[in-house]
Amino acid sequence: MKVFGKWDPAEVEVADLSVKGYMNLAPKAVMHSGGRHAKQQFKKSEQHIVERLVNKMMRKEKNTGKKLKAYGIVESALDIVQKRTKENPLTVLAKAVANAGPREEVVRLKYGGITVPKAVDTAPQRRVDTALMFITKGARQASFKTKKSAGAALADEIIAAANYDVKSYAINHKDSVERVAKAAR
Repeated sequence: MKVFGKWDPAEVEVADLSVKGYMNLAPKAVMHSGGRHAKQQFKKSEQHIVERLVNKMMRKEKNTGKKLKAYGIVESALDIVQKRTKENPLTVLAKAVANAGPREEVVRLKYGGITVPKAVDTAPQRRVDTALMFITKGARQASFKTKKSAGAALADEIIAAANYDVKSYAINHKDSVERVAKAAR
């Protein structure tokens, strides 16, 4: 089964081993799960990565709850990614998610009445969730009150994150999160 009837997920290989088990790119994954993943804690790992991107796209503002509109945005973004990079857009998306997920974060610990920041390693599931959040948030900000469509902004963000471009919102935010964690060591 091809994603949007165009791209074969079987040929995609995730290079980052830490998030490989948490990004489902199986060809037989259902693209509209209807919330079946919400019943258990780690069921969302079984959800296709493109559907998770669609779900993140419909979290805020005009797209809230409009899954078909979010599907259209993601499909047009993947079309643009394929035209620009001349490779499977699912490969570029997997690379972008692996690059944009922070490896280290800060938690706040209380010792007596004092709050102390402490750096901790980020769980792989959270890395994927955070990377998708950063990518969609950057695309939303890039298309807000501009002539650029949401699909074009999402494609720009995915390509920039896959290339580890510092101009990308996702990479920039990931670096700032890791910088704060480094200071809290």
